[in-house]
Amino acid sequence: MKTYAKKRIDVMIEAPLMQRVLTLFDEHDVGGYTVLPVLAGRGKDGAWHRDGVVGRVGALVTIFCILDADRVEAVLEPLFALVSRQIGIVTVSDVEVIRPDRF
Repeated sequence: MKTYAKKRIDVMIEAPLMQRVLTLFDEHDVGGYTVLPVLAGRGKDGAWHRDGVVGRVGALVTIFCILDADRVEAVLEPLFALVSRQIGIVTVSDVEVIRPDRF
């Protein structure tokens, strides 16, 4: 089956910042994105989990989108400005899709 090269941007941030990232994606015509809750993990400060977190403060979400490689820089620059002083991680990876017209 033929596949097509794309880029995937993953943004793990505190939940209260989610809408600002979604608005940024909308402003840059990102065709689609998905938001997932982050339940637990391990980082440089050790393991953590969401148990006991009340409301959205302190909760984390991951937002990901898939787009053409030539559009990544235009999205990353304002995204970095938005999240650079917040808790979170931004990654960019190569992916292959089977329906390029969706992205």
